[in-house]
Amino acid sequence: MLVLGGNNSADLAKSVARKCKAKFARITTRTFPDGETYIRLPNVVNRHVVIINSMHPLPNDSLIELFLAWHTAKELGARKITLIVPYMAYLRQDKRFHPGEALSNHLIAGLLSADAFITIDPHLHRIHAMKEVFKKRAKHLTSNALLAEFIKKNIPESIIMGPDGESYQWAADIAKKIRYPVVMLKKKRFSSRNVRILVKSKVPLKNKVVVIVDDIISSGHTMFEPIKQLKQLGVKRIYCVCVHGIFAENALKRLKNLGAIVISTNTISNAVAKIDVSSLIARCLCYSR
Repeated sequence: MLVLGGNNSADLAKSVARKCKAKFARITTRTFPDGETYIRLPNVVNRHVVIINSMHPLPNDSLIELFLAWHTAKELGARKITLIVPYMAYLRQDKRFHPGEALSNHLIAGLLSADAFITIDPHLHRIHAMKEVFKKRAKHLTSNALLAEFIKKNIPESIIMGPDGESYQWAADIAKKIRYPVVMLKKKRFSSRNVRILVKSKVPLKNKVVVIVDDIISSGHTMFEPIKQLKQLGVKRIYCVCVHGIFAENALKRLKNLGAIVISTNTISNAVAKIDVSSLIARCLCYSR
């Protein structure tokens, strides 16, 4: 097995390779003056090539890097190619909300249909499995056990919250694993930046520690409103824990300014990526060898 790390996930890929006792190399990339991407791979002949790269930051550039890398590996004689995209972009556009819109999830999946595809906690709405959008074998892993273990070890006796019905599946599963109380909030989204969330809980919140759990923190608007309301209710401390920390539009700084402690996994490299998913990926790879 040869593990190749892309621009966004080189450290994660190196850790996965070490746990799998596999050889590691970085994908050589550079950008031409006109903005095009240059790719160069090491010798891949007759190897099981594992390419690891998240699609953030710069999802479009990351997509081209992944596309060129796996096709090049195939052309150069790789025996098998597994794409691991810890955070996969473009999954949320799974329906034509307005005439003429692209079904981005199906189209992007078509560009990444290597021999095998693996991602972590994909943001699925109206589809229920990766095989519905991928032509070849695709699998998604969940980091729920890792988040639960982290919360139990570092944030004891807390209350788990899901900011909406979609995130409640993560919150409920995590709470069940560690036997913590769980609360679901009610959300109404008017746009990507206009969100209304109502905090109503039968569980007493005053002087309690609350952990808001979501799969993605992007612009942060899903978190801002409940944090403000929880502070008014006298909550002692607020944590925001997510799988994929995108933190667009200065969201991380804004969350910290509201007094929240923010933690993510390292599916995306960022300053608060304290939960390591390399073992999760390595176990899957070693099992499928």
